[in-house]
Amino acid sequence: MKKEYSLLVILFYLFTIFFSACTDEDKNNPWRNKNPEEEVDDDYSEISEYYRDGITKVSDNTLVFVLYAPHKEEVHLIGDFNNWTANETSKMTKDGPRFWIQIDGLEKGKEYICQYLIDGELRVADPYTEKTSDPLDVYIDPNIYPTLLDYPSDKTTEIAMVVNTDRTTYPWKISDFKIENPESMVIYELLLRDFTEEGSVKAAQEKLDYLKELGVNAIELMPFNEFEGNDSWGYNPSFYFATDKAYGTSEDYKTFIDECHSRNMAVIMDIVLNHSYTSSPMVRMYFNGSNPTAENPWYNQSSNFANPDAQWGHDFNHDSKYTQAFVDSVCSYWVQEYKIDGFRFDFTKGFSNTPYPATEGDTWGSAYDADRIKNLKRIYDEIKKRNPNALMICEHLADNSEEKELADYGLYMWGNLNDPFMEATMGWGEYDNNKGDVTWGSYQARNWNKPVLITYMESHDEERVMFKNLAYGGFLTGNSSTDLATALKRTEAAAVILMSIPGPKMIWQFGEMGYDYELNNDRLGKKPARWDYLDDPDRKHLNDVYASLIQLRNTNPIFKTSDYETDLVTNFKQVLLKDGGSSYVCAIANFDLEERTETVNFGTTGTWNDYFSTSTITNTEVETEITLQPGEYHLYIRP
Repeated sequence: MKKEYSLLVILFYLFTIFFSACTDEDKNNPWRNKNPEEEVDDDYSEISEYYRDGITKVSDNTLVFVLYAPHKEEVHLIGDFNNWTANETSKMTKDGPRFWIQIDGLEKGKEYICQYLIDGELRVADPYTEKTSDPLDVYIDPNIYPTLLDYPSDKTTEIAMVVNTDRTTYPWKISDFKIENPESMVIYELLLRDFTEEGSVKAAQEKLDYLKELGVNAIELMPFNEFEGNDSWGYNPSFYFATDKAYGTSEDYKTFIDECHSRNMAVIMDIVLNHSYTSSPMVRMYFNGSNPTAENPWYNQSSNFANPDAQWGHDFNHDSKYTQAFVDSVCSYWVQEYKIDGFRFDFTKGFSNTPYPATEGDTWGSAYDADRIKNLKRIYDEIKKRNPNALMICEHLADNSEEKELADYGLYMWGNLNDPFMEATMGWGEYDNNKGDVTWGSYQARNWNKPVLITYMESHDEERVMFKNLAYGGFLTGNSSTDLATALKRTEAAAVILMSIPGPKMIWQFGEMGYDYELNNDRLGKKPARWDYLDDPDRKHLNDVYASLIQLRNTNPIFKTSDYETDLVTNFKQVLLKDGGSSYVCAIANFDLEERTETVNFGTTGTWNDYFSTSTITNTEVETEITLQPGEYHLYIRP
């Protein structure tokens, strides 16, 4: 390996040793992944022996900046500390494919704004920066982010980075949280922008007691690392180590997570590592105006999906060792710095370079893809090295053969039941090629060995069940699922069936209240937070049904059983749980638009308590005929 140390590097190394007494929580920061090319002779940087890529604190007055920028000739660091002037003092030392510089004389605790000026033309912030300064910061409510530095519009027009030598350690109340029983957790997915009128992390924190009372034990936050603009779902990421300022400060996020943990609720971070958009410095450094260039270490020149509906932003190359190192650093950072309990990875079908066509064949990349499986398992293994208890959840939705392999390896998988549950609650199930069949909500029906299928009726992506009920529901004389009270009752029945199937579940925000604002009239646009729904007795009843079901799941171990049977094809749906002893649970619901009598398999005989009332029933035959009215449901428990 080439190691011809220059005098400048040796002097620099001796200087850093001098500061060792006052440094350095950053230098060997465990989330900073090993630079991937350190073992490659023709891609070696001497500076990598001492510092990782990004910004490192050396002392209370000194920072070191290291930028990986192969094929670039000259880089300057310009900013508040040198009056944004590119000269010999601001010029970074070129060291193989890297550029580095040490900035002294900084004031502890003071924030500075700066940028890299590459080859005299391109200005970018560091990809590892933990805070950005953006022209759009002026539109952030000062009540959400107070004392935000003014963007230096007289100095630059591009996104810059904010640096500070004072890395204050957050005083965690809960430092060793561990998610309990993830195989039966109930996740609440929320978008900070729309969850409260304020649209802030602090306002969401004020609702944690409500979520605790509801019984959810995990909160999945839609992407909150820095994204383009201030009004977004977050799937247009730009900086992966910075929290988005539109929702609050970094301390606000950490306080929110700490408060979740104190209520025994895990926090799952939705993260987008399939693609980035053009404000990402890693895209902009090697970009021809339309696509990444062939020199880009992290991105493909074009997506492996020819189908334009499966293309977003610019496609990460997950076969690249540079991308792999970056992904591992991102995950490690959030697990260790913010104590995130797991990740929901967006569009994991894209985590390979296998080409998929535009119009014929497998346009959505659902077929078994060995390279993709290898890449996802590699990420999972690396996350587990940082936190053995952390979860990795994939929005995969691919062929079962591939999902089974990932599930059996330990990855959790999204299970979308939106269409069949909507068909059932609307009353259209069974009449057209077995629509309304929710059998695929059972991990055992998929022949998986582990209960890692996260099933849901709604997520951020799907149309709201109650909207479809009210707009398109079926009706017969005296019974219409377009009626609000009737539609809510039928949604209660759907919740009973969903929550009775063993395995983790997910609720989209306000789904437990029957949220009925149409998603697709303005898909990405803001939607109102309707906490006033709880004042409506029918909506409150749906909420109470959810809370009762979750409470039962959390306290009765039979809901974790692997000994269960389902009959979920027709409008008369059944779930039977057995604990191997004398305890049984039998959930039944009629999604037809008229009265229906069916044979119910109770698994045993005896007297059963109706969970939602004080009544009991007694059956003398294991298989017993039961008559249910439209939308009627029961959850029978035999202790």
